[in-house]
Amino acid sequence: MSRGKCLRVNPFDSVRIVALVIFAANVIDADKHSCYEVRAAFQQRQVGPLHLVPEKPYKDADLQICKHQGPSCCNKKMEESYQAAVKKETLQKIESHTYHLENLLSAHLDTFQDMFQFLLSFSQGHLSSLLEGTYSSLSSQALPHVNQLFSSLSLYLRGANISIEMTVHRFFNNIFPLVYTRLINPGIEESVTASSTMVDCLRMIRQDVKPFGDHPVIMARKMAELLEAGRQLGLALDKGLEVINATEHINLSRDCVKGLAKMVYCSHCRGLTLIKPCAGYCLNVMRGCLASMSELDQPWRIYISSLEKLTLTMAGHHNLELAMLGVRGHVNEALLYAQIHGPLITATVDKVCGLSTLEPPGMRPTSPEVTTSTTTSASPPSSAASSSSSSSSSSQVLPDEWLGRFAHLKSPFPLKPSKNNKSNLRTLSRDFLLLLQRYKSFFTTVPEMLCEGEYVVDDSTCWGGNGVVESYTGRIIGNGLDAQRQNPEVKVRNMDPIMAEFKKRLEHFNQETLEKFTNLSEIAVWEELGSGEEQGSTADCDDEDGCQSSGDGAEHNYVVNGRTSNGRQHGGDITQENPSKPPAVKVVGGSPPTSWQQPRCLALLFAGLCLKWMLF
Repeated sequence: MSRGKCLRVNPFDSVRIVALVIFAANVIDADKHSCYEVRAAFQQRQVGPLHLVPEKPYKDADLQICKHQGPSCCNKKMEESYQAAVKKETLQKIESHTYHLENLLSAHLDTFQDMFQFLLSFSQGHLSSLLEGTYSSLSSQALPHVNQLFSSLSLYLRGANISIEMTVHRFFNNIFPLVYTRLINPGIEESVTASSTMVDCLRMIRQDVKPFGDHPVIMARKMAELLEAGRQLGLALDKGLEVINATEHINLSRDCVKGLAKMVYCSHCRGLTLIKPCAGYCLNVMRGCLASMSELDQPWRIYISSLEKLTLTMAGHHNLELAMLGVRGHVNEALLYAQIHGPLITATVDKVCGLSTLEPPGMRPTSPEVTTSTTTSASPPSSAASSSSSSSSSSQVLPDEWLGRFAHLKSPFPLKPSKNNKSNLRTLSRDFLLLLQRYKSFFTTVPEMLCEGEYVVDDSTCWGGNGVVESYTGRIIGNGLDAQRQNPEVKVRNMDPIMAEFKKRLEHFNQETLEKFTNLSEIAVWEELGSGEEQGSTADCDDEDGCQSSGDGAEHNYVVNGRTSNGRQHGGDITQENPSKPPAVKVVGGSPPTSWQQPRCLALLFAGLCLKWMLF
């Protein structure tokens, strides 16, 4: 019979095991009643000096925000630190959300201004090339006036208080003496320029004599309409940045800061450093804090709508681009008009300013009684007898021999976008408006964006302000100052003075915009601008597309959506190869249609295939 074996236990080992168990229990019990985790969170978030946090929880009767019947790891000094920290954190979060909107407005303000300056620079070069190539006799002295014209237009687009009409008329006033002495009556320059009185007289009577017909008036009206939209767009973007900058430094009230501290940090006082606030609780606190900001919602929506419609007015159908490119055409037509009506202009000038030519009176062409533009001549000069009786009318039908004499002045000037930069103003505007749509209700969604961050998680339990709950049972109050006066979590009194001031400024700007552009309410943005790339857009214009600018304003009109730039229906001598996909911007009299190039392209393709077969 075998004996059972039993383990021999050392009595000293038993004592050691019991001691370890007792020590572990004491450590766990001590940790349960310590503020270690609170100290760690206090230090990690850099709330304040670490010595403010007690080692163990205790009852502090001085607590004002995080009141609790049991022991607490907080004291009054910690509450003050929590308030300062949560205010700083909230402002930083608001700034991080407004940054994207601020960057959108700022970046597009710079981009639009760069595009405006590019169009002005291109149009200036366009006009200068006309003067240097076609009207070389007056180009050297006319170019400074061209520079002055476009410098004024540039300042206007940047917000300067300049009249477009006065700028355009001043340009034509300044070039009239040059046109009169070098184009209409070449050879009398010395006699006229020697007398400053004669030059001043020519400038002063220009608008009465109308040597350029109605072209200066038409040019001034079209440019004023579209440049004003571009200028107002720049001012609107500036105003938006001004409002956004104000919201970044919103004044959080004392009641708001207390509510934020209670929501974010009062759970720490009970050692609950990981629990998050309930979603409804967070919404009430944030909406109460940002009640003044939410009052910007209505004027902001109107502002965004005006911004969209201003952008469309400027860029829809390439309006501003065509207006800038049309400057060369208007000036060219004005100079042609002056040359064709030279005898009548000379007779008018001689009557008002005195004889200006060097020819003897007997050699002067006879002309009828002529007065200023308030009256019309009885009959045209003898050299233009076949024309209509109203010689000063811009719609006059001129003799073929006169038109043939100046036909060489209507040479086209090519225009197409850079190969490296395919974007145009319309594409830029469409992209801008697509991004802008996200921020229509920005000021009412800021509280939601703040609560969707690190504050709220979808757990089975959450922090309800006074303890841990399964869900928030309080009433969730909507946006707006009036509604937020019923907020159970934050006391909302009056609107913040800074927000009230910027609301007033934004409303005033909206009203000013609607008064300047009375037809904005009739514009449907997305129907006009579209959501995709425009068919045949100039962004994809190439050598074969016929994207050229004529350089004048009559015979070579732009064709936009089947209508010429003067509003007439396009048709007749120009046929479209693909009626279902017309080009967005095409110039009548430009390069041949794409179908002319197809045989050449097929030949090149065939040659390339043959070469590849021979090599490989």
